[in-house]
Amino acid sequence: MLKGIPTEISPELLKVLDEMGHTDEITIADGNFPGHTMGKRVIRADGLGVPELLDAILKVFPLDTYPNAKGEVDPPCTLMALEPGDVGKVATPIWDEYKAIVKKYDDRGDACFQEINKWKFYDQTREKSSVVVMTTETAIYANIILRKGVVIE
Repeated sequence: MLKGIPTEISPELLKVLDEMGHTDEITIADGNFPGHTMGKRVIRADGLGVPELLDAILKVFPLDTYPNAKGEVDPPCTLMALEPGDVGKVATPIWDEYKAIVKKYDDRGDACFQEINKWKFYDQTREKSSVVVMTTETAIYANIILRKGVVIE
């Protein structure tokens, strides 16, 4: 055991978070996400929801603040946008939880977020995520990708 490490972060996840560098990404997935299909590496976080894990990770994981090659700062948190057939029919109150959690750790708040469609989300996970952390979150559209920033402390 270590001092100051949130108990929601398993030793395996802590190792991966520590090994990740600037601009590396992590996908925190709900229970419906096809993590074993999309992820290069998968860590199970059974018994945890995405909000608890997101809060724990952000205690040790800075979000990216640096500009891309075009000089723009891309939002470091990516959500899976509602599919067209779900727009107006499905609510995503869990996104409000995510935004409140991120705001605790990053002054940019809501500006940290972008939405992309399901297929782009899958592609981004497959191509860029160092790991997919599979939770047992039951809320739908509860997946989030985080892009790591620079540890300055």
